[in-house]
Amino acid sequence: MRTTILLPDSLFRETKAAAAASGRTVTALIEDALRERLARRSPGGKRPSRARLPVSRRKRGLRPGIDLDDSGALLEVMDGRE
Repeated sequence: MRTTILLPDSLFRETKAAAAASGRTVTALIEDALRERLARRSPGGKRPSRARLPVSRRKRGLRPGIDLDDSGALLEVMDGRE
């Protein structure tokens, strides 16, 4: 498929130089970059939600007894099964 995209001049120059340095066409470089970026997205196109670490409301920092090296116990605390 043929299409037109608008790029800032500086980005196009950088892309053209990178393509030349790798012995590829600008089109091939852009195709690979898009494929790589699309492969990194999560299923459904949504960003994964950030995990919330339990913190003490009285002080900044972790609750007493929270061990960041014990992922199983940490998941239990985050799921409310403590």
